[in-house]
Amino acid sequence: AAERLPQMQQLHPKAALAPPIPVPERIRQAFPAGDDALVEIVRGRLEALGPVRAETLADTLRLPQTEIDAALLALENEGFAFRGRFTPDSVHEEWCERRLLARIHRYTLKRLRQEIQPVSSADFMRFLFAWHGLDADERPEGPEALQEVLRRLEGFEAPAAAWEGDLLPARLKDYDYLWLDLLCLSGAVVWGRFRPLSRGANGQKRGGPIKSTPIALVSRTHLPAWREVNRVSANGAPLSHPAQEVQAALQAHGASFFEEIVQRTGLLPAQVEEALAELVGQGRVTSDSFTGLRALLVEAKYRGRTPNRRRPRLRFRMEQAGRWSLLRDGGQDASEAATRLDFAQVDTVARVLLRRYGVVFRKLVDREAFAPPWRELVRVYRTLEARGEIRGGRFVDGVWGEQFALPEAVTQLRAVRKQAKEGTLLSVSAADPLNLTGVLTPGRRVAGLFGNRVLYRDGVPVAVKEGRELAFLEEVDDETRWAWQNALVRRPISPKLRAYLGKGVA
Repeated sequence: AAERLPQMQQLHPKAALAPPIPVPERIRQAFPAGDDALVEIVRGRLEALGPVRAETLADTLRLPQTEIDAALLALENEGFAFRGRFTPDSVHEEWCERRLLARIHRYTLKRLRQEIQPVSSADFMRFLFAWHGLDADERPEGPEALQEVLRRLEGFEAPAAAWEGDLLPARLKDYDYLWLDLLCLSGAVVWGRFRPLSRGANGQKRGGPIKSTPIALVSRTHLPAWREVNRVSANGAPLSHPAQEVQAALQAHGASFFEEIVQRTGLLPAQVEEALAELVGQGRVTSDSFTGLRALLVEAKYRGRTPNRRRPRLRFRMEQAGRWSLLRDGGQDASEAATRLDFAQVDTVARVLLRRYGVVFRKLVDREAFAPPWRELVRVYRTLEARGEIRGGRFVDGVWGEQFALPEAVTQLRAVRKQAKEGTLLSVSAADPLNLTGVLTPGRRVAGLFGNRVLYRDGVPVAVKEGRELAFLEEVDDETRWAWQNALVRRPISPKLRAYLGKGVA
């Protein structure tokens, strides 16, 4: 362009114009001789070219690349240009003008969102069953497989007995409770009641844990974030005198074995056990292994002895629990704690929810006990989408609001949509995070209690078990009803855990 001639003549003073082009004086005066001509030339190129390599600019301008690099750094310092790898499969560094890069990014996100076709709620349930491996013919086994399962269930609040009675055996082959103890003892996993018990209406303290007490399993790496999420909950109920003594001993001496707590407090072993049960029930303490929780839940007659001569000896005792430690100190209540989580803490929870469901949206997140407000989560998800880590769009039909998904979840959703429906039956515990009755599926909500179950056929609930009552949601003949009933109540449990989980487990 003619208005660029003064700058080009400064870069190439020996160059000749053929034919000569007269440059108006007002253009020459607009660009004094002292200004950096190369920076302005490169600025104009970036405004028109989009992502471009420095070598390409050097070749077209017939200048050394070192001079081009200096001009690009000057534009980067101004905030005018960004560098990175913007072209797919590019292995070289590229430069792009800031506003043009933002436009390209918006067009890319819009195109990616338009490529997605939403699936029905039934197909989404089929996806979730496959995502958690509930419908797999061959399920994994071993501590490593359990750790991967717990990564998807991290932070989910389920009844204490449901973890080893329903959730873990449904995802693993021949589940062995020693796998969970190994992960806890190695420091990879922490169990506890992260949402503390609130004060009752009459101001009385509450008892220790029972099989329906909500317990969560979290990664020790993320433990500080879960503690902060916990702090925005209600104040705890008052403690009994023995519980106060045990808590004070743990605060003074740190993690301690059961015998050490008995010695330091001067209480009877039975009193210490009751005090620990109260502290667990209020979400104040945890133990090194899951045996500590089992010892509090199993009936006393089954502890440390053989309930049946044909069954192996059970050792769910307080002495085998390892060290007991404070889950939170209890010195700061919700009124003293910060009422807003920082970005890193919300980011931790947001990524956990993505791993659990593959696709997240407000209606799904609202049922999570520890989820921050959606307005804070969506801020994190938009940032992750802008970075290209996740996808945004409309993935599940019949759900309003923004939706976000992991890239691998989008691929699996497409595969599930193409799969033919063969009338596959799948029974899921009502305490499982995949119990989405009343959330995604039609009908009322089935309470997430240990023992309640939901039977799905191709992702649609067809029968439920609540307590001892069975209800069929569709009209079927007697033969089908009998098959559905058997599929609904079937729940294989390790014989080693039957005394701990209850006689009714089969």
